[in-house]
Amino acid sequence: MGADFKPGSAGPGRIAAIGEDALVEGFRLVGVSVHACTNGPEVLRAWRSLPKDTAVVVLTPRAAQALGPALSDFRSPMTVVLPS
Repeated sequence: MGADFKPGSAGPGRIAAIGEDALVEGFRLVGVSVHACTNGPEVLRAWRSLPKDTAVVVLTPRAAQALGPALSDFRSPMTVVLPS
């Protein structure tokens, strides 16, 4: 990030990963905020707790399925679903 970057601006944001521990834990090695979840309600809690400056969320297929329509909200961060 450059010296001109201001939090909350349209610049770089955080990256998060949500899903089963075995599939998302490795993302922690590159600084991704990891939210290991074992069921749908945990996935929803993790999604709702993401900081507002989260730009990209990596999801496991199960996490994406648990979020369902929440993913289509235009205010949501960009999502990437891991292949199954």
